[in-house]
Amino acid sequence: MDVYAQSHNDPHPFTLALGPEISHLPLPAAQSTSRPVDLGLNIESRRRRRSPSTESGGSPELGDFTYLSQGQTSVAHPEAEDLPHQREVPPASKRRRLMTQDMRHEFPVSTNGTSRHTNGSSSPPQKNRFTNGTNGHGSSADDVSSTYTNGHSTSKSRQRDSNFFGHDREEVTRLLIQGLEDLGYNEAAERLCQESGYRVESQEVIAFRHAILEGKWSDAESLLFGRAMESDDGGVRISNGHAPGPTHLKLVEDADVEEMKFLVREQKYVELLRRNLKGQAIHVLQTELQPLNYDARRLNALSGLLVSQSSDNQDWSAIVEGRQKLLVDLSKSVSPSAMIPQHRLADLLHQVHRGQIAKCLYHNPSGLRPPSLFVDHVCDRNEFPLRTSIELSHNDGEVWYVSFSHNGKYLATCGQSSTVLIYETRTFEVRHRLFDHHASVVYTCWSPDDSKLITCSQDAKARIWDAATGRCIQVVDHQEQAVTTAAWTPDGLNIVTGSLDKHAQLCLRSVDGKESFSWPSDLRTQDCAITPDGAKLIVMSSERYVTVYNLSTKAEEYSIKVSHRMTCINVSRDSRTMLINMANDEIHLIDIETANIVRKYTGQHQQDFVIRSAFGGADEGLVVSGSSNSKIYIWHKENGTLIETLEGHTHGCVNTVSWNPANPTMFASGGDDRKVRIWSKVHETSAALRRRVSSQSSHRSHRHERIM
Repeated sequence: MDVYAQSHNDPHPFTLALGPEISHLPLPAAQSTSRPVDLGLNIESRRRRRSPSTESGGSPELGDFTYLSQGQTSVAHPEAEDLPHQREVPPASKRRRLMTQDMRHEFPVSTNGTSRHTNGSSSPPQKNRFTNGTNGHGSSADDVSSTYTNGHSTSKSRQRDSNFFGHDREEVTRLLIQGLEDLGYNEAAERLCQESGYRVESQEVIAFRHAILEGKWSDAESLLFGRAMESDDGGVRISNGHAPGPTHLKLVEDADVEEMKFLVREQKYVELLRRNLKGQAIHVLQTELQPLNYDARRLNALSGLLVSQSSDNQDWSAIVEGRQKLLVDLSKSVSPSAMIPQHRLADLLHQVHRGQIAKCLYHNPSGLRPPSLFVDHVCDRNEFPLRTSIELSHNDGEVWYVSFSHNGKYLATCGQSSTVLIYETRTFEVRHRLFDHHASVVYTCWSPDDSKLITCSQDAKARIWDAATGRCIQVVDHQEQAVTTAAWTPDGLNIVTGSLDKHAQLCLRSVDGKESFSWPSDLRTQDCAITPDGAKLIVMSSERYVTVYNLSTKAEEYSIKVSHRMTCINVSRDSRTMLINMANDEIHLIDIETANIVRKYTGQHQQDFVIRSAFGGADEGLVVSGSSNSKIYIWHKENGTLIETLEGHTHGCVNTVSWNPANPTMFASGGDDRKVRIWSKVHETSAALRRRVSSQSSHRSHRHERIM
């Protein structure tokens, strides 16, 4: 544990560096004792020059606050014990000894790898001795201490220009302090606090976080909305040396106060139900929630919990999680100048990263490391897959769908023929031929672990194959019309199949083929996808609807009707966006949560054909699509720029594309010319690598057998 002393000359040295094991720390009132309380904690003596005096002065006054470790949240449990302790404190550094008494900063400090100011954790505010606070700055050079009502103060020991290369010095410093804490450099963060005079957060913000995470709802509302801070639930008071008065956090201009109150009281109500205190829960519902007249539908759902809530549902972890989420939601309405958003420096660096990517036209890094912050990021065009390295000619008819396995080791192709081919991508030799369908195969889908493959056919059947042996292990034949699409749940235990059959158009089944749920709808399913996080099922219908379901509850979340016919859906790996090909020669990138169109990509030709697009590149920074004019189009996902138009297929449509998830410099395309083309970066298209694999002799020898 790290220890900080205020000053060599300070007659009241104390430490606030308490471990996460201490949840409450009531200490005697200021000046009420002449000797510190023994904390019983050991300190390595090799850093201590001399022991501080304990003969004079009392301990600083602290409220009942919880000390938290970085990455964890401590919430006051009803059975938590008070654990008063004390430890010896080494003297401050040599530089700190030179500072005068009126230059000292008296703040709560949390060490031992703790994070003091993250939204979702709490630190102990000190009942301070501050005076004359003016918006977070000390107003007098003669004051013994200053008030930090907005999380910061100006130290008279440093008079610097407020401008830092065009940025506000205070904001930059506070961000650096928060960033150091996020990195775990808490001693460095504290030293920067002491030297700069700035703090990340004010006492009110710390108290607000504490109130939410400790379930002190009266105090939380007082801090948010300005009531006098008297509490009947053991809450925290903020004092500036005078009698308690109205005080509250600064909120953003468009903050919805009624919504914020509803969120706080909703959490209070749910926790009472979890603790089987239904009488108190009903009181909160009737006297605190209903008078708000906010969101009647949500209020009715809360009322229903009185009946549905299990009597043995007292999961403390669920309460902790609920409070953390509430804190994050409420913090969005608090002014950022008072409550810096969580991990703000990391977010800004991420924005820099995104900005560099947006300017990098051929962004497709082959390494796993993110671009360096030391230099401007630019990808080499020669590392981009622009040439056909291999041409596969084993298919009997038009190629309608190609898909790489998640590990990139295999490639499945299907189409006009009833045969499905599986290639091994190291050599692109045919590993399996799957013959059992009796009509064209329109779609394939690999299981999450790549051990199985679903194929969907116009023979009204879907089949599940063992990828290792090429053997069919399950037939799904509940439809009367073509099975158009399928998707795996992330655990690989269930599948969703979609069909043009109105009587069984969308069904959830176990891997053994037993149907467990069928969504009632009169819309014919053309394509579907399950988000990688398993939260949502997205369905595209022939009637031009996109419907999003909650996969857990099976309930519909929303449905939108588009103006043109759609041909395919693809979901990003982060489960945030989806690609939809439109018949009006546009590809739409849509935010799954809001249903808003993020970006449109144009240039390819769709017409009335089923043309499929896909995310591409190392971090899905590209969008790639086939076209009815025998070409392939590649766009930069972030800025929508058309990067390349590739020619390779001899005639007809390029129906399908698939980017190798394990090799960012390789993708495959399939077209009406019955060819599958493998695209690689320029210097890999040498004569030794480039080859045409003829299907004639190989296909004749294996026409009626499956290669095991």
